[in-house]
Amino acid sequence: MTYPFHPLAGRSLEILYSKRRGGGRVFVCDAGDGSSVTLPIEWTDRGPAADEARLSTESLTELLVVVNALLGGCADRGEGV
Repeated sequence: MTYPFHPLAGRSLEILYSKRRGGGRVFVCDAGDGSSVTLPIEWTDRGPAADEARLSTESLTELLVVVNALLGGCADRGEGV
């Protein structure tokens, strides 16, 4: 499992089978506790390599300003968010 935010990240799982779902492929894996877990191929080492691009703190701060301005505009027009 390579998806860094998943609780099983870094673990090797046995693939029970794969199937198509929503135009993509998923693996159904043995979670090791008698249950199974379904994982998109992109979350595994068998999927395409992850993009290393990350947003900088400055970019995230700028994005926050834009989102707050948009939300403020909605509030000014009486639209609930």
